[in-house]
Amino acid sequence: MRILRAGDHKRMPWKNGKGETVEIAVFPPDASINDFDWRISMATVAEDGPFSIFPGIDRTLAILDGNGMVLDIAGNSPVLLTTASDPLAFPADIPVAARLQDGAITDLNVMTRRVGLAQTLIRIDVDGSKTVQLPPSTCLFLCHRGALSFRRDGETGALTAGDALLIDDAGATALEIDGEARCYLASITIG
Repeated sequence: MRILRAGDHKRMPWKNGKGETVEIAVFPPDASINDFDWRISMATVAEDGPFSIFPGIDRTLAILDGNGMVLDIAGNSPVLLTTASDPLAFPADIPVAARLQDGAITDLNVMTRRVGLAQTLIRIDVDGSKTVQLPPSTCLFLCHRGALSFRRDGETGALTAGDALLIDDAGATALEIDGEARCYLASITIG
């Protein structure tokens, strides 16, 4: 279990060169934008346009801040995503165009190699004490807003806005949380 502080996240240009991403975690740890097995990042989208194409990758996206964006995914009906929407999963290797609703947004992306890995992403609001059951997988718990303290298997710590907790083998345990925060839990499983 490792705390990843917001100030240590890696900043890099988007694959299509039209913006910047903030990489929270990637595996393998030295992987590039082209050869990761899984990757969790945030990006600010400031203008309408196409998403980068990632062959063989599945993506789940959640809106963290802003008034939302409409995604046109490979000719399907447009999907409006807002901060209140559930995270949306879709293939990252098909054409996707984004149209902002009213100004820039910040999103959270979880991407995994389609062959051999699967992913989930859920939003968790904490107001006081909460127990979060962790699946038997690699988990990343992001504190997007607010602050919290946590306990798991005798280990303790604290997260503030932008910090994340990376648990390499959650082993179907629980994370005890105290605080007030909007969080996201990404889990990555083999299969």
